[in-house]
Amino acid sequence: MAVQNDKQVQIRPIQKLKIALSSESVREQFRNALQENAGAFIASIIDLYASDTYLQQCDPNLVIMECLKAATLKLPINKQLGFAYVVPYKNSKGQMIPQFQLGYKGYIQLAMRTGQYKNLNAGIIYEGVNVHRDILTGEVVFTGEPTSDKPQGYFAYMELLNGFRKTIYMTKAEIIAHAKRYSKSYGNKNSAWATNFDEMALKAVIRRLLSKYGLLTTEMVTVLTVDRDEDVESEVEAEIEQNANKEIIDIESEEVEEMEETKDVLEEGEQMTLEGPGF
Repeated sequence: MAVQNDKQVQIRPIQKLKIALSSESVREQFRNALQENAGAFIASIIDLYASDTYLQQCDPNLVIMECLKAATLKLPINKQLGFAYVVPYKNSKGQMIPQFQLGYKGYIQLAMRTGQYKNLNAGIIYEGVNVHRDILTGEVVFTGEPTSDKPQGYFAYMELLNGFRKTIYMTKAEIIAHAKRYSKSYGNKNSAWATNFDEMALKAVIRRLLSKYGLLTTEMVTVLTVDRDEDVESEVEAEIEQNANKEIIDIESEEVEEMEETKDVLEEGEQMTLEGPGF
């Protein structure tokens, strides 16, 4: 009696992705976001997925959902352009999970779309350049010429059409401390912090500049929420802890007594009025 062994056909990850992308409901979501450019964007998803073996270990449906975040912001996910990325991370269970991340060029792009920025720039300050920070005005001035190609810090600068200007400068040590505290990916040998530190540093300063002093449009608020490499909640909590009052203000003893006395006076006045002539 012959025994027939059925061989299970293994579907390659790229095929799974294409099958998921062929769904009409998925295509409709990209059409709603990009109109006639939806087809080209979907093709870029396939190219991205096919070129990244780590991303191929992620659930294709999750990859598509992260790519859709870039599509709704109308930002390309091509790695070479540097506007937006979908990066695979390994969670505590050992599973590869894709995450949408914005590059510093993406932040600049979204800000410039408002039409309210006269200038917006970010760059590297190399060793040899003198940095002067005015504590009173917050102004940062750079003088001199670099003496090496080693970065000593990073800056972001903005000027609005109404004349408001602001510069953020962080030393390399400050950037590293910031990354250790707020970035989930820092310390991972395959993360962008390890492979492209300068770009991540520029993103950190431009993000800080725009989140604190820029125009917080709906798009920018969305980005600050979904760009998950930065732990926004922890950053906000740390800022509150740093800047909040260190003493407990007790308003019970004095203010409550004053409120009670005022209430008694008002009630006494109302009673005198009711008992006066004419009643």
